[in-house]
Amino acid sequence: MAREITLTDTRTRKVESIVPSTAGILRVYACGPTVYRYAHVGNLRTFLLSDLIRRVAEYAGLRVDLVQNITDVGHMQDDQLDSGEDKLLAQARSEGKDPFALARFYEEQFHRDQAAIGVKPAGRYPRASECIGLMHEMLRTLDAKGHAYVGDDGTLYFDARSFPTYGAISGNRLDQLRPGLRFTDPVDAGVKRFHADWALWKHAGPQREMVWDSPWGLGFPGWHIECSAMSVAFLGETVDIHTGGIDLRFPHHEDERAQSDAAVGHEVVRHWVHGEHLLFEGRKMAKSTGNVVLVADVIDRGYDPLALRLAFLQGHYRQQMNLTWDAIAAADRTLRRWRAKVAEWAESPSGQIDTGYLTRVLDAFAGDLDTPAAIIALRELERDQDVPAGSKFETFAHLDRLFGLDLVREVGRPSVAAELPDGAQALLDRRAAARAARDFAAADTLRAELAAAGVVVTDTPDGQAWDLH
Repeated sequence: MAREITLTDTRTRKVESIVPSTAGILRVYACGPTVYRYAHVGNLRTFLLSDLIRRVAEYAGLRVDLVQNITDVGHMQDDQLDSGEDKLLAQARSEGKDPFALARFYEEQFHRDQAAIGVKPAGRYPRASECIGLMHEMLRTLDAKGHAYVGDDGTLYFDARSFPTYGAISGNRLDQLRPGLRFTDPVDAGVKRFHADWALWKHAGPQREMVWDSPWGLGFPGWHIECSAMSVAFLGETVDIHTGGIDLRFPHHEDERAQSDAAVGHEVVRHWVHGEHLLFEGRKMAKSTGNVVLVADVIDRGYDPLALRLAFLQGHYRQQMNLTWDAIAAADRTLRRWRAKVAEWAESPSGQIDTGYLTRVLDAFAGDLDTPAAIIALRELERDQDVPAGSKFETFAHLDRLFGLDLVREVGRPSVAAELPDGAQALLDRRAAARAARDFAAADTLRAELAAAGVVVTDTPDGQAWDLH
């Protein structure tokens, strides 16, 4: 890919050229899951962002060093106030499990869901609970440099006023942050010097699970320090790209940037890249509204989980997206059609990759991950009568390195039609004729007969589609 790769940088508010700090190696840190529950499809859309960046960079010939953390301690129930009980402890108690056993279970499920939507594994998945020593090392540095202090409650805090450029990512200024908005009880109790300071190492108090000894007494890490310590330890003092959901921009990434830069002495992350929120059926996913959707739910409805990936690709990562079951169903139909056509085209004489469509797709991916434009190009290539079947096959197969949709899955497999039960093809033909004649009662009767034979029929704008169950 002899072209410039660009991404929108949240800190600079501009589309920036991505040039690795070390020639040939792109260092990426991706904020990972807090493993106290299943990741829902909104989480997975965010995690897809780093995978897309990686695929574009690797296509361009770069080696990508990707690190994604696993948060298994220190993430409080109230993200904004960084207060309440640890999410893992609360969930472990509700499920009657050991907190670390619970964390390993949901961590394993996270990896399975990632694989299901075609996300390549990161190079490393450091766990917060296994990096306490790294955090202590950075905390000692912050303390020695005057950026930290012990409050009256025994907790080690970051002195926000010691970091002059706080707010560069989110736009929040310290003089505009007021107690009662994000910061409440601690300043009232006099335990912190300033209401915008945050916990680096929390005093254990009555908590006796998931605690460690430290130079500041028995306790556990604040949520933000893990990413600072891990990113610097595993990627070095310069990280090319840091990804995450837009909800992490403040306070998590703002606090993380302050910690990392204060400890190292310069700007650690060169580019902050955030993915926008995902709604489902027009609402934010939440237990209270009953619309939390998991990969397992998609599979249970008979859809290929990679249909989720295709649906995500049809929206730009910087735009809020409203995912629906209809959109997933449509993406599933498109995915199955493309695979069938790729398998059909593979039987034709070999052809050259179509350079026109190749250029359009590469430009779209390299240009701030314009995946909607890339999908449009692929749809047009599918219908282009001037491109030979052999060239379509080569182009689709080659570009799947970027799309990650497993488009060659059906190549070389026996014809699906040959797997139909005896007489099913005749019923499908009769049903198609009935629908063409607008005899919908007959079409419904034939659908029921096909279902009894194990063939599920779905009507689409392109005609009837079917699958075996």
